[in-house]
Amino acid sequence: MPSARPKRLILNGFTMSAVGHISPGLWRHPDDHAYRYPSLKYWTDLAKLLESGGFDTLFIADVLGPIEVYQGKADAALRNATQLPVSDPLLAVSAMAAATRHLGFGVTVSTSYAQPYLLARTFSTLDQLTDGRIAWNVVTSMIDSAARNLGLSEQFDHDERYDRAQEFLDVTYKLWEGSWEDGAVLRDRVAGVYTDPAKVHRIDHHGKYYAVAGPHLCEPTPQRTPVIFQAGASTRGQEFAARNAELVFLGGRDAREIGRNVAQIKRRAAAAGRDPDAIKFVTSVTVITGPDDATAQSKHADYLGHSSAEGALALFSAFTGHDWSGHDLDEVVERTETNASQSTLASGRGRTLRDIVDTMALGGLHPTIVGGPHRVADYLEALAEEADLDGFNLAHVVSPGSFEDFIEFVVPELRRRGRLLNEYFPGTLREKLGETASAAIGDDHPASTYRIGARPAARA
Repeated sequence: MPSARPKRLILNGFTMSAVGHISPGLWRHPDDHAYRYPSLKYWTDLAKLLESGGFDTLFIADVLGPIEVYQGKADAALRNATQLPVSDPLLAVSAMAAATRHLGFGVTVSTSYAQPYLLARTFSTLDQLTDGRIAWNVVTSMIDSAARNLGLSEQFDHDERYDRAQEFLDVTYKLWEGSWEDGAVLRDRVAGVYTDPAKVHRIDHHGKYYAVAGPHLCEPTPQRTPVIFQAGASTRGQEFAARNAELVFLGGRDAREIGRNVAQIKRRAAAAGRDPDAIKFVTSVTVITGPDDATAQSKHADYLGHSSAEGALALFSAFTGHDWSGHDLDEVVERTETNASQSTLASGRGRTLRDIVDTMALGGLHPTIVGGPHRVADYLEALAEEADLDGFNLAHVVSPGSFEDFIEFVVPELRRRGRLLNEYFPGTLREKLGETASAAIGDDHPASTYRIGARPAARA
């Protein structure tokens, strides 16, 4: 029997605090205004635009070192504005939140180069200032240039990055969930007691990578623990996502590849004692649209004329950790090992470099959809159904134009089909994404085991 209503799709605007994100060279297009990223008004206008279209979050990617694997230097990235220059994605969030009421903010921070005690305070502060609209996109970083600029000779080994990340998250879970009890803040003017000391606790964490006494510096926030976003398709990445993620961002060339990763993570989540259906799954898409198919095709051809092959190769080199500058474009990618992004290498494997460059010209190694409202909506519905997805990260070719076109032409069609809500679900970001009545992280999530009075977290 068919469901009472179609599955609602999650929509995230996908960008970076930079001129160029994943459409190399498009900064040259006259309709692209991403060069205005240093302006606060650029970000507040973008946030208001996405909220007007019913988007769930603005998902902001980040990188902590220059893109310099290609030719062993940053020249290609600098010439093409390939994720360089790039600024801190956290600092504009409170201003965007003040300009909106419902839009969530998924912000990328690496566990490899931050400290859990300080980062816990940063996210608690943002959760307070946004009334609970914050998500943390947990990454482990994948480029050596970040390590070299942050006190290391090279980045940690791929699997060790995840080991460190798990302990990092365990520390933040303890701080967010187990340090301050509900009701700790009294604000009792008569008794002269602002906070009851008996309800604030040290965490006394002593692990392999971190030692943190606590207590947490912040009082409980609307969500306590921000919504946990995560992307990782390697075996170790899938294990990490199954244990921690509430929303998983997956790459993939097609519905079959994406759906296989969704199924694998769901099986791992169930084995870890979590409800697999409570985890949301999204993939990235780039949509080029207009009032009809012909207009969209014309835009696509125009955009391709501004793309940069060198910028695409610089990006692919950075993602895979291998310098592709000395390879013939007709060479088939056969590498199987990388200490960088294993999912990107897997998506490129079996393709020629020329095909990869052509694919990455607009929107990276994710699907690019070109067409009018009906064609785009048909594609999104089919991909969501076939791959068991809950929604999409919408990447831009030009900003804010790609988002404006999607909102004008595709959003009304998706709403007509019942795929998007006509108005926001009330509450925090966690409540909106799950359409639930609780801002607290789920009882099946490992963070919940650190709540006051909860059983100790199980350890492998």
